[in-house]
Amino acid sequence: MPLPSQHTLSRMVVAIDGPSGSGKSSVSRGVAARLGLRYLDTGAQYRAMTYWMLQNKIDIADPAAIAADAGAPAIESGTDPAAPAISVDGHDVAVAIREADVTGAVSAVAAVPEVRARLIALQRQIIGIGGIVVEGRDIASVVAPGAGAKIFLTASEDARAARRNTENGGGAGTVAATREALTRRDSVDNRTNALAAASGAMVVDATELTLEQVIDQVARIVIHAAQGSAPNAASQGVGLTR
Repeated sequence: MPLPSQHTLSRMVVAIDGPSGSGKSSVSRGVAARLGLRYLDTGAQYRAMTYWMLQNKIDIADPAAIAADAGAPAIESGTDPAAPAISVDGHDVAVAIREADVTGAVSAVAAVPEVRARLIALQRQIIGIGGIVVEGRDIASVVAPGAGAKIFLTASEDARAARRNTENGGGAGTVAATREALTRRDSVDNRTNALAAASGAMVVDATELTLEQVIDQVARIVIHAAQGSAPNAASQGVGLTR
């Protein structure tokens, strides 16, 4: 399928939501690279905020304390899909924000309204006029409800646990623990409706697909959206519903 003009793509906002371990980051980066778009990992911003809170000894169990300092850290996100970057107060924290302490605290920090307001404003500023693939949990419903293409990426619990375990460098013996952690995160996300696809989103089930197959499907959805036509399951292959 021929690509739309770069001018058309330069104004596209692609929203990719989904639960932990569904492959959002790899797929979003792959689609952005293939279509010549920028890339934004909103989850990394929430992790960066959490990292700053922990480093500054803010009580994560106290929403008021988190809210009071939500405007303090300077968070910057790189948008190159080949080399995404995230910094806090000028320091690269791309590795630090993936540590277990941040992972364990990020849900509590992300639930604070002042944090969400601060970061959503930052995300919208980065999105600008478009030309970007944005991944997260509420991009299509809250951050960019007018996105030209909306995708909800999902996979079975077992598949998500295996992928997340591999990302974390764990062996076969740690998959069960990873699954338990995802189950706890899913419980939090269910309370915030983050596990539901936004209205108008195409649902892509990646359980039985390779990374390249998912990137192919999502890229086709974006191309159809940019051309003003609607994709269908037959043209996309297995795993696609609406």
